[in-house]
Amino acid sequence: MIYQNYLNMNAGFDAAEIAQLKAECKEENQSFVYVEDEFEMDDANDEHAHVQFVGVHNGAEVIYDALIYTLRLHHMALVYDQALEKVQKHIPGYLPPDERPLEAEMDPETEEEAELLLSEFIEEMEENEEVKVKEHIEVDTEFDFGIGLEVGLNREQIGDREISEFIARFNNGTLELDQQVYSFHTDEEDEE
Repeated sequence: MIYQNYLNMNAGFDAAEIAQLKAECKEENQSFVYVEDEFEMDDANDEHAHVQFVGVHNGAEVIYDALIYTLRLHHMALVYDQALEKVQKHIPGYLPPDERPLEAEMDPETEEEAELLLSEFIEEMEENEEVKVKEHIEVDTEFDFGIGLEVGLNREQIGDREISEFIARFNNGTLELDQQVYSFHTDEEDEE
């Protein structure tokens, strides 16, 4: 009963919302629509996408809200987060510039030390292949609009073709995730 009440409150399960998304997909001649957010506005973005599509959950149609990204991007984010934690152990209270309040000022020497440590930790973690990633799907059935998905795929880029292939396999139950683990190096990008 609690799950049914949740479904009644979540607009991503609403037939009218689902019909509207289907119409938008048909208009775009795709099985999905992009969700416009600050990251999707970047034309250089080819390693992640934020999309919505219609699928089925527990026998009922639902809107899936999916963040789809490459394993390389996922790996980079995990390495950065872990390196930042190490920096914060050396410099308690340190926050990277994008997480600081606007009025917060950082001592230039401390800032330089933090940036140097961060670079060293990232390089060391990549060199030692401390972080490994594999294809995955995280499902959030308590998402505020439909069902949330976070999807990491072993692809060079995430574009229309990759998204369409993922959705087709996801919706028809033939999606098989690569179980091999991978580690990446920042300098791999520079070698290309």
